[in-house]
Amino acid sequence: MGEALYGEQLLERVRSLTPQQIVRELDKYIVGQQEAKRAVAIALRNRWRRQQVQGWLREEIVPNNIILIGPTGVGKTEIARRLAKLTQAPFVKVEATRFTEVGYVGRDVESMVRDLVEVAVAMVRAEKMEEVRRQARAAAEQRLLDLLLPLPRPAGLGLDTGRMEEVSRYYTAHQQLQAQLQAGELDHQLVEIELPVDFPPTMYLFGPAQLEELGYNLRELFRRFMPRETRKRRVTVAEARSILEQEEANKFIDMEAVVHEALFRAENLGIIFIDEIDKIAVSGRTHHGPDVSREGVQRDLLPIVEGATVMTKYGPVRTDHILFIASGAFHIAKPSDLIPELQGRFPIRVELHSLTEEDFVKILTQPENALIKQYQALLKAEGVHLEFTEDAIREIAAIAARVNEEVTNIGARRLHTILFTVLEDVLFGAPENTEGVVRVDAEYVRSRLSGVVQNVDLSRYIL
Repeated sequence: MGEALYGEQLLERVRSLTPQQIVRELDKYIVGQQEAKRAVAIALRNRWRRQQVQGWLREEIVPNNIILIGPTGVGKTEIARRLAKLTQAPFVKVEATRFTEVGYVGRDVESMVRDLVEVAVAMVRAEKMEEVRRQARAAAEQRLLDLLLPLPRPAGLGLDTGRMEEVSRYYTAHQQLQAQLQAGELDHQLVEIELPVDFPPTMYLFGPAQLEELGYNLRELFRRFMPRETRKRRVTVAEARSILEQEEANKFIDMEAVVHEALFRAENLGIIFIDEIDKIAVSGRTHHGPDVSREGVQRDLLPIVEGATVMTKYGPVRTDHILFIASGAFHIAKPSDLIPELQGRFPIRVELHSLTEEDFVKILTQPENALIKQYQALLKAEGVHLEFTEDAIREIAAIAARVNEEVTNIGARRLHTILFTVLEDVLFGAPENTEGVVRVDAEYVRSRLSGVVQNVDLSRYIL
């Protein structure tokens, strides 16, 4: 299979999304931050543009990695997550601080590439499973029927009249049972099936640190040479159908093709989001010698971001064309406090702005996953209709802005705390609400929050 065929569907999806369309899609979930949206939209479009370049020049075009700079809760992580979801590209999010104690309890930086490949394999495998679902369902159904109604054993050679009648009764019963099975009438009936016994996890044989660096494919090696063990288990027909469908689907899937496709997607369309990169910057650079927990981690990250080959259990993966998006608040350190080589690998820097009261109003109401819409959907499950007046929304936004200013600025995350505090009694009493309607106005919001907001020490703990 030629390289052009790998990732073809994803590339076609990216091609259909212009930078302006990408920004419009991000606008559905993220308020403001237009500069950051434009930067990631261009970076995403460049993935498709690069694949259209012919010849040796394609390999020379590397992605312009991005650093998103801004306080917590303004949308940095959400932009990267929505971007990956929009294109269905392999995406992993890691915290730079996970790598600060390598050799003790931390992880080596190559693990984020292995995680990306695992995500890519799971994505492609899920797509292939969907393609063979109908065949797998039919095969699983036949196995279930054989378990529920075993085929009569042949009695000697030839078919006498009694034997023919027995076979006829079997096929009649088989058809009736199949109709019941398809109608779901047998879902709660118990059936005995054989399940494979997983080999003991390799972490029982080796320590966690050695497992990641030395033995990440040891489990597969043991499975290849050890006999496959099974055990019998009684489950419902509904559970058995699901298990057998999974087994049958695996038989139809060409895992070699899945891995090839996944490796291409990881290398050419993958996105790695490195959060809290400011935590590994050395402020002022007044130290002497490398700092294992900061500058040392930067130097470990550098070859991965520059372009290296990482060994995974599915084969070698090049990181040259993976898009890296880093983010950090940079309250104390600055991007210039990163080592110069790492700075050079993140040429695009975008500053995200702190959220204002007006932004909070939009966040509460405009996005498709707005918090108010979420609480309305939750209470609808109890038969309660939740209404917010416009002045209530503005009061919540004003309080969020005020608490962020006086206590700690945690951005839009403050809305989660405030809204829960406002609705706590409603959520608690919803099952017994006989009226079916709850109306929240500004006066109700103030009555729930006034005492907490006025006491700065109290709001520090509650809000």
